[in-house]
Amino acid sequence: MIPALEVRGLTTRFATRAGPVTAVDGVSFSVAPGRILGLVGESGSGKSVTGFSVLGLIDAPGEIVAGHVLVEGEDMRTMSPEAQRRMRGRKVAMVFQDPMMTLNPVLRVGDQMAMAVRVHDRVSKAAAWDRARAALEIVGIPAPAERLRAYPHQLSGGMRQRVAIATALLHRPSVIIADEPTTALDVSIQGQILSEVRRLADETGTAIVWVTHDLAVVSSLADDICVMYAGRIVESGTAEEVIARPRHPYTWGLIQSVPGLHSPGEKLPQIPGSTPQLSRLPSGCAFRTRCPRATALCETVPPDLGEGARRVLCHHPLEAS
Repeated sequence: MIPALEVRGLTTRFATRAGPVTAVDGVSFSVAPGRILGLVGESGSGKSVTGFSVLGLIDAPGEIVAGHVLVEGEDMRTMSPEAQRRMRGRKVAMVFQDPMMTLNPVLRVGDQMAMAVRVHDRVSKAAAWDRARAALEIVGIPAPAERLRAYPHQLSGGMRQRVAIATALLHRPSVIIADEPTTALDVSIQGQILSEVRRLADETGTAIVWVTHDLAVVSSLADDICVMYAGRIVESGTAEEVIARPRHPYTWGLIQSVPGLHSPGEKLPQIPGSTPQLSRLPSGCAFRTRCPRATALCETVPPDLGEGARRVLCHHPLEAS
């Protein structure tokens, strides 16, 4: 089966006063139709830049300098800017963290969704509204015809996020990139949206890349997980494997810091230090200054991620239990 999305060696750099900074460094992963990949890491790990790079939404001073992004076997990196624009929305779509940044406050929801339909398909306005209403029904919005006539400010945060997801679904894309879309929502609304997203992937066959810092979210949502640190994937595997048997010390530290794993009042374990500046990464392994397993080897030799579905970027990984 051809992956819905296959990313190979994706590398993105930004020009800064201190020189070029590599925010995404040789990232590779694939997502099969109907599966959800959780792309996890702390702020500054490069996960959001990876999502934007997949869609080619990197502007100066940033530049995608290497890699391939294949959507159903077609490499977007070799396409003209116009061909890439046609792919966005139709074959690959994005859901942003704050829907108010993408929804026009002075246009009704229906007008905006219909406009998104007609950008790619020559259909009447009435037909476009019908597709918009059907998309709202898919994401579980009650009274969709009424919501289409509303303005964004008249909807709750959770409802606006559902509208953003519905808009991404208008053309039944092969891939959706979701950049922390539930971060600003309360827990109950977040749970509802996660349930809808899981159902959508199962029923429509859309592949989803869910970008998040929250391991608790991906543990219940994702089929597969890629953990990022300092612009690189440091561990990948099925969600069950990564959560139950983490092999990279960074992944283990992230899991140990989840509050739900500890008794009330118990002090949470912490990963010492903070994410290094990408312009001043340590030599050898980028995680070594925060890692309890680091040795002299880690100071000089960059680790290799290896091949296969279960990959670990570490000289001294935790033993698989």
